[in-house]
Amino acid sequence: MKKLTSMLAIVLFLMLSAQLCLADQYNVYCANGKIEVDSRNPQQMQSARGSGTYLMSSFKFRTDAEKFAKQLGGIGASCPRR
Repeated sequence: MKKLTSMLAIVLFLMLSAQLCLADQYNVYCANGKIEVDSRNPQQMQSARGSGTYLMSSFKFRTDAEKFAKQLGGIGASCPRR
């Protein structure tokens, strides 16, 4: 029984670790015609901002996402035409 409990604890730990790793992704979106940086996935952003929202790029670090957004005019700037 102790072995099963230990194995369950390890599995749960690995699952939570994987979820935390996924949360450490920052995305640059065009939402409502404006550039945004957010950690939500594309489905969550479309649900929050509408169907016109699209992913422009993804980064592991927020600073990298913000640098990319700055190259496009900065957060809150109008999205470039596709």
